[in-house]
Amino acid sequence: MSAQPDLPLRPMTLGELLDAAMTLLRARARPLLLTAGVLAVLEQALLMPMRAAAIATPPVYGPAKQHFGAWWVLVAAGFAAEGFIICVLGAIAAAAAGPALLGRPLRDRDVWKRVRPVPTLLAAVAFGAVCGVAAFVGFAGWVFVYGVFGLVSAVIVIDRSGSFGRAARLAMRGGMRGAWTRLAAYVTWFAVRMALGAGWVAVLAWLTGDRPEWLAWTAPAAWAAANTVAYAALACVDGVLLLETRIRTEGLDIAISRARSRGQDEAAVLVYAP
Repeated sequence: MSAQPDLPLRPMTLGELLDAAMTLLRARARPLLLTAGVLAVLEQALLMPMRAAAIATPPVYGPAKQHFGAWWVLVAAGFAAEGFIICVLGAIAAAAAGPALLGRPLRDRDVWKRVRPVPTLLAAVAFGAVCGVAAFVGFAGWVFVYGVFGLVSAVIVIDRSGSFGRAARLAMRGGMRGAWTRLAAYVTWFAVRMALGAGWVAVLAWLTGDRPEWLAWTAPAAWAAANTVAYAALACVDGVLLLETRIRTEGLDIAISRARSRGQDEAAVLVYAP
């Protein structure tokens, strides 16, 4: 049994929320990083032939001359893949976040029992596809889609609702605070991903000389490792953010306190009752 984190039962600042997400990730590293690692490797396997077709140069995989169209398709596919992966991982993080908020012990293997795989996978496929299309037609659309609808897997697991509309309403409350929080976390971890996925590989390539055959494998491996951590962290942001938004706007903390004082099941309060 791993250590059970206690998430704050109160509204949080952005910094506190990101810290709480990392606390959740450290406590549930095994299920989150294991799943994230497998999916990140599969993502790289999917993108490698597309990178070759687009003549994208590692480790950054920027556009090549006269191949911009193929590179743009590659970028859209990358956004679709990461949207799918973060959505899947969001369900695992949400399964751990509920008990963490209530201070209840939970074994890592029991996290899987709380995940709703069928609705989660359906939502992840839909979310990933829309992220890919939105990125392809223009990044303004992706910003909206990722920020507004990305809480759907956390909604499925914690609220026990499969509604993209519910996810959007939560994200848009308080001047779209949830959406901006997701985007801020994404930008933060994008910088980390660039450093881990491309930075050290570029430095090593500079030190050892130009070795394209070497970069062809080390760069995807570096990106897979960087994305493993980043995707798991972003998923934990979703789990914590949903609970924090409900505390801030729905009085979830008050409902939990009342259930405790009355000797009622606190977990039942987490289920959204419209």
